[in-house]
Amino acid sequence: MADSAGRRPRVQGASGSRPEPGAGSLCDADPVKIIGLGLDATEISRIAAALERYGDRFLRRIYTEGEIAYCRRKHDPSPSLAARFAAKEAAMKALGTGASRGVYWTGIEVVRHHGPPHLEFHGGAARRCEQLGATRALVTLTHARDLAIAHVMLVAD
Repeated sequence: MADSAGRRPRVQGASGSRPEPGAGSLCDADPVKIIGLGLDATEISRIAAALERYGDRFLRRIYTEGEIAYCRRKHDPSPSLAARFAAKEAAMKALGTGASRGVYWTGIEVVRHHGPPHLEFHGGAARRCEQLGATRALVTLTHARDLAIAHVMLVAD
């Protein structure tokens, strides 16, 4: 993007410039090793249709009791369910397993008490994290109109 004079904004750290050490740049943060990345987009209407057609059977197959309880508190649970579905898919991609090799839908749980959501891994998903050397999972969820998107990053501190 250019300003009204046609100049492009200068971003510190871009085009060969480097921030001074200790200048508060992201480079000053403690290093982490990225173990795996996953991104998924899920249609909210698809989750709503599965919920309508299969009801509790669908919920119990995909979600933990905590996730079900959290989403049922919402006026319309479908966007929150879709975001959690996308997070589970993204986590499976980050783990490199898909829904196989002992990693089950309910083995990946999106937990949100206060503040941002976080992931908890159980069973085969927890074992896979350990095999990969992942010490933390970062998750971002969003939904708008008919799309829920989740991004998961597995890291080692």
